[in-house]
Order: sequence, then structure tokens, then C-alpha cells
Amino acid sequence: MKKSYRTTIFRDGSVCYIPVPFDPRPVFGKVRAPVVVTVRGYSYRSTLAPMGGVVCIPLRRSHREAAGLEGGENVTVKLALDTAKREVIPPRDLVAALRAAPPALDRWRELSFTHQREHVEAIEGAKRPETRARRIANAIRMLCARPSRAKRV
Repeated sequence: MKKSYRTTIFRDGSVCYIPVPFDPRPVFGKVRAPVVVTVRGYSYRSTLAPMGGVVCIPLRRSHREAAGLEGGENVTVKLALDTAKREVIPPRDLVAALRAAPPALDRWRELSFTHQREHVEAIEGAKRPETRARRIANAIRMLCARPSRAKRV
């Protein structure tokens, strides 16, 4: 399941996305489909996102820079259904902290791929050890404060 099309990258300040000018249901089976996006020879994994009646693909700054995009360019976009397992491998120090606080470990397992990835990227992006430790502690605190999915149902 693949689709190629031409579109203009939308950018308003720091917000940037790739519009999807077609209904993804016939092509990918659903609107919020996991896809591999290729723009200017650069590929990344994402999920189609309906926002205010428009379907789009989030375009984070790291992906925009890697593809050599600023926003506003007219580009060819190639989408392919992403069938690979989405799994985040947390760093060892985060795993140790999660195991030390069992509610946090359970909540971690309930998080979406995207939320797990965001926690790991913040931790791994720390330049100083004390910043990394603070980010791990914050993640554990947030996870412990989060109600269990089983209790929310």
C-alpha cells in the first residue's frame, strides 16, 4: 500500500506539516495509519493525523532539517504503510528507574510508541549527566502520577 503525490509543505512559525490531499482510508485502510514518509530522499516513520478536518503528516524540526526543508516548498511525497513493529528501547538508566518504581514500569508499558519515544529522546538529548538524571526523575514522577489504563476503563 503506497501513494505518491505533490504538495506544499505547510509552515506557520514552528508548526510544520505535510498535507495529505486524499482520503487515506482506501489506500491505507484507516485515517490514522502508520506510514513511512519519504521527502527529498529522506525517510522517516510517522502516523497520519486528522487535524481540524485536514489529514496531515507531522513534520518535526529534526525531520525537516534532515530533508533540507524550511517549509513552503512544493515537494513530492511518497507514503508507504508502515507494517514494522513500533518499539522503543529505553536506555539502561531509565529501565533501572522504571524497575525501581513498579507503577512507573506498568504505565511505561501502556504509553504509545510516540510518548515512549519522546521520553527517550529527551533523556538521550541531555548534554550533562545531571540534566539526564533530572529528566529520568521527571519521567518517573509523571508516569507514577498517571492513572493506569486499567483503572481508566
